[in-house]
Amino acid sequence: MADNSSNNSLNDSMDGALKHYSSMFFLPSCKRLILFMATICPCIFGISLYILFPTDNGLISGLSLGIALFVITLIVDVALSKFVLKDPIYTLRRTVALSLVCWAFWALFIVIGIVFGVVFDVFWWFKLSLLGFGIVLTLRFVVLLATSLASSVRQFLVVLLWPYLSIGTFLVCWVKISGDVFSSSLVYLMLAPIIAYVSAFLFLRSLDKIGNSLNGVPALPLFKAFILNWVVGANAPLEESLEKMGETEDIDVMMLRFDASKPKAALIVPSVHPGPFKNIGSSLLPSLLKEHFEKAYGCQTCTPLGILGHELDLASQAQNFKVITKIIEDANFEATETLASPLVQVSEGYATASCQIFGNTAFLSFTLSPKTTEDLPQELGQAVQKEAQKYGLNCALTVNCHNSLTDVIDTVEHLVEFEIAASKCLQKAASMPKKPFKIGSSTIYPKEFTLKEGMGTGGITAITVQVENQTVVYIVIDGNNVISGLREKILSAVNATGFDASEIFTTDTHAVSALVTGHRGYHSVGEVMNQDVLIKYITDVAKTAIANSEPAKAGYKHLIVPQVRVIGGSRISSLSLLVDKGIEKAKRLLVPVFFTEGLLLILLLILL
Repeated sequence: MADNSSNNSLNDSMDGALKHYSSMFFLPSCKRLILFMATICPCIFGISLYILFPTDNGLISGLSLGIALFVITLIVDVALSKFVLKDPIYTLRRTVALSLVCWAFWALFIVIGIVFGVVFDVFWWFKLSLLGFGIVLTLRFVVLLATSLASSVRQFLVVLLWPYLSIGTFLVCWVKISGDVFSSSLVYLMLAPIIAYVSAFLFLRSLDKIGNSLNGVPALPLFKAFILNWVVGANAPLEESLEKMGETEDIDVMMLRFDASKPKAALIVPSVHPGPFKNIGSSLLPSLLKEHFEKAYGCQTCTPLGILGHELDLASQAQNFKVITKIIEDANFEATETLASPLVQVSEGYATASCQIFGNTAFLSFTLSPKTTEDLPQELGQAVQKEAQKYGLNCALTVNCHNSLTDVIDTVEHLVEFEIAASKCLQKAASMPKKPFKIGSSTIYPKEFTLKEGMGTGGITAITVQVENQTVVYIVIDGNNVISGLREKILSAVNATGFDASEIFTTDTHAVSALVTGHRGYHSVGEVMNQDVLIKYITDVAKTAIANSEPAKAGYKHLIVPQVRVIGGSRISSLSLLVDKGIEKAKRLLVPVFFTEGLLLILLLILL
């Protein structure tokens, strides 16, 4: 076998990227954000002025200032989100959230100013509030330049309008205390945005260069595309970048079709990994392929995971349909094989291999359940193909059951066990007499389970095979793996309904990924689902499939989809590395860039 360290590294990189992606913060509702701001603004300023001026008038003035600032903030946020930005990312909810974060930073300087004002002189309150104004400008520049899709003019308006209206409100209050404040603040108010913009620009420009060095594209447009996908589900901007960065590959597809009086069922395994996440690239391919193939041929279709990893994620939806179209075009062949062997299962160490032969085609699947069964390297599939030829078989359609997940991932450490189990399983299945067979099929779409709960839109498909006295059911769930131990519970329940053997597969769809917070960014099948309800669905779909079984023929087809754009293993690794390196560089730049800016702003205040 080839060295599998690269396969481990690639999966680790993809997992790391998903963890970063899924850890993006989720905001409270807009009403809660507004209510929180309506509470803290009057409190901060009411208490602040009362501390400086401990009279009823001081308290009333402070509360009035706080209410005025809240009203200004809310009106400006509504205007900016509705009429100025017109940016899908910056809804009112996110604009209010940005203002709330800015107030939190600004309030820190205001409180320090109050303390200094009480101890020394009220002018410290003025100056530290102005310093907070400069810091808030910088924060808004960094956030808007890094995330907004609006034009530069609109971005600058959003950055400057609210802080200047707020500081203007402060000045009205301050002038009543000291008439010198207005004139002495003008120079600072003119220079602060220039210093803030330069600091933000230098900071973001340095991060941008990391993207160029790793992927040949600037980091910020890529980051904005990620944000746009995360916020509104738009996939085109990110996929456009992935297409440019990707590689061109020929995609192998293995297909096993069963026909009765008409097409009855199809098992299709493209050498495409259904990732990287959400609706990007080939994440939706399993359900899309199922949907379009069923429309074209009128038979139940399932798409279990092949023997491969993230090195073959497609770059875009366009590539998905290129693959789907080619499969549908080439699937119009005659199924002629009338005989099949019984299902054979062999265990070696932790590895279990299952094999059933249709004509001269072996259908093999692998699992480590209840240990983690994650992505397997392509070399395993190639080794099994060679082994199948030793027993007079033309080909072997190999599948990763991908049906058990724990926090310990050591799948590739059991590759030798997989090879031995496969060899024994092939030998045993090939030695058994083949008989005519029947095929049944059915699909169910559980309404209770959504993408966030780990169920893809492809639902649950059952394909039953009856050979002489043995009845087998293959269950394919459109999900990303199964919580450890659930496979065994499902098999027990299914076999109790009258089946002699069964196996559970998942498609490994990444449509469920990056939708929830957590250490993985997705829920495996059964992790948050009601397991009893899930098992009931599975037993029901198995019963429906066996009820419509009929004598069938099998046909195997191997086809190639040429010149398909994939993200590529090196790009996936570099994209994950981009996040880590970006965070690392941001930490290094944070102090020198913004400390220098702070010194300049403080110097300006001293000279006032």
